[in-house]
Amino acid sequence: MKRKALAIRHVPHESLGTLQYYLESAGIDCEYLDAFQTPAPHFNPADWAALIVLGGPMNVDQTDRFPFLAWETGWIRQALDAQLPLLGICLGAQLLARSLGSRVYPNGVKEIGWYPIQITPDGQQDLLFAGSQPIESAFHWHGDTFDLPTGAKLLAFSELCRNQAFRFGPSAWGLQFHLEMTGEMIDEWLTEPCNSGELSALDYIHPQAILAQTPAQLRSMSMLAERVFARFAQLCAYGQDTGKSSR
Repeated sequence: MKRKALAIRHVPHESLGTLQYYLESAGIDCEYLDAFQTPAPHFNPADWAALIVLGGPMNVDQTDRFPFLAWETGWIRQALDAQLPLLGICLGAQLLARSLGSRVYPNGVKEIGWYPIQITPDGQQDLLFAGSQPIESAFHWHGDTFDLPTGAKLLAFSELCRNQAFRFGPSAWGLQFHLEMTGEMIDEWLTEPCNSGELSALDYIHPQAILAQTPAQLRSMSMLAERVFARFAQLCAYGQDTGKSSR
């Protein structure tokens, strides 16, 4: 039985966060591949329990500057063909959408900080999101969005960004938001030099307000993160049948 998940990391400070805990609790070890310093290696979906594509500040079209974006899209297609459990977070969701033929483009306004998401009827029937509250809190850091891929199910949306979460097929999910966050990660992201430069150009985003909201919002988000990540981890460990019966 495959017992290891491969996580593609695009910048050092964007990690699995709390997702790693749920994977390891289900008996799944985690291995990072740092795309920013690794030549394109061989990928065989049969070698892994899951493929997780994390976030990053780059745009999916910047393949000249970031060549790894091109081979990642190919890996995603391989994972989809093999029905390997796949989770794309933020940039990872955008790469998943692009691999399915959808357009990725600027959202018009950046969502950075705490924003509510609304769970759709399809979300309420979804393997990962079933049982969620109609409105949940999530941490966001993105400026791009994407068209919903043909055949995908929209699971969540927000006032500022229509396509916040989707599922394609039985085992691939894209999340525009960041359920994996910890308080320490939020502190690090807000002070990371490139992120700080981005924030300084946005007069409608206030880092101190984000920090003030974080303790209460993290407690609220933790229940959604547990539901989604524990079920994803069970899917990785045992497959669809066990995943359907998980909490």
